[in-house]
Amino acid sequence: MMIDVNAIQVPVAAISRHRLMTDGDGVTTLVVLHSCPLRCRWCLNPQTWREGSTYQMMTPMQLYTHVRVDDLYFQATGGGITFGGGEPAIRSLFISQFRKVIPKQWKINIETSLNVPQEHVEQLIPIVDEFVIDIKDMNPQIYEAYTSKDNTKTIANLKMIASSGIADKCLIRIPLIPGFNSEEDSERSMQQLKRMGFTRFDKFEYKTDINR
Repeated sequence: MMIDVNAIQVPVAAISRHRLMTDGDGVTTLVVLHSCPLRCRWCLNPQTWREGSTYQMMTPMQLYTHVRVDDLYFQATGGGITFGGGEPAIRSLFISQFRKVIPKQWKINIETSLNVPQEHVEQLIPIVDEFVIDIKDMNPQIYEAYTSKDNTKTIANLKMIASSGIADKCLIRIPLIPGFNSEEDSERSMQQLKRMGFTRFDKFEYKTDINR
């Protein structure tokens, strides 16, 4: 079935250029997409899901036209585009079409909770250079208390990624969330992920009203 690329649009909430070693290798441009299935207590970007937030609808070619000004930076440093949000993984069709219109040397990274239907992750695996996965906590009770959703999809997608042999392309973010989990909980999450085959982790603490 032919896909009309011009009919594929996503809501772009923000575009941040010239990011160095913060969203993947080299110089990157962060493209923040609107919409998220989670409602995290300490959400960093609530404007990506709140009603009334502003965003611009873009096709893959329109986005490419906007970001290609930094082509030389991307190719010289091994950088590219990082999709964040919100939850960019639900825009897998858009990202796969965007991959087709950009130079093959550009990297594509994605910051995701993986709490999306599996078909989205299946579409992203062949085209994403690095997954930055924020798992919150692997404990289902802690996860639901913090996000208002269960983590069944997240765990299933983690297992699928690991079985696909690309665990080394994943950086797993394991936060210590004041009021929700403990150091011991974070350590248990990391050990569970290690058993799945993941080896790259970013452990950190959320800065919230509780610990200020």
